[in-house]
Amino acid sequence: MKKHILLIGGFNKTLALSQSLIKKGYQVTVINNNYDDCQKLAEVSKVNVIFGDGTKPFILEEAKINTVDIAIALTQKDAINLVICELCKKKYKVKKTVTLIDDPKKINFFYEMGVDSVVSAIKAITNIIEQQALLDDITTVIPVAKGQISITEVPIPEKAKAVGKKLWEIDLPKEVIIGTIIRDGEGLVPRGDTRIKAGDELILISSDKQDKAIRQLTGDL
Repeated sequence: MKKHILLIGGFNKTLALSQSLIKKGYQVTVINNNYDDCQKLAEVSKVNVIFGDGTKPFILEEAKINTVDIAIALTQKDAINLVICELCKKKYKVKKTVTLIDDPKKINFFYEMGVDSVVSAIKAITNIIEQQALLDDITTVIPVAKGQISITEVPIPEKAKAVGKKLWEIDLPKEVIIGTIIRDGEGLVPRGDTRIKAGDELILISSDKQDKAIRQLTGDL
């Protein structure tokens, strides 16, 4: 059975998302309270479009909400998106709810209210900037063996994925080892029970899978 995804509100994002989901084989239903937008969205092949208010139970039922696997709220108002997700999750037991959010300060509140995934454009852009800054700090110290082996210095920021973990708890690729940990200006020989701390600089020796190792240590880049 194809997963059934319900998109509620919005136009440009909904149009692009519905086209992408259809290409990937999902069943897509769209709810929109703008009749002109509905007509344009209906031009997307295989998309079921319903004209109406996505906060109204009878509209959600017309969209066969009981068969929906993922409900995505895409309106321009955070409060409306929260109402939609609450209805879908608590009244109709939709497995996963997703919402766009304009104010990143509300992200934790939305999660506390039971929304499964909260997407903030501002937060996403901030993360991209922070990730790029981290990438800029990552430098290959020595390429050896005609570039087949590299020694890379990786700084560990406060919110890095590996902070607080012991080395044996980190799923590093077998092609990568941590040769040295520089902590407070001194070199530390790592052992399996060595715990990673914020501010550490790890010296990686790798023949491959360097990017994967960095993701495991610092988070998704």
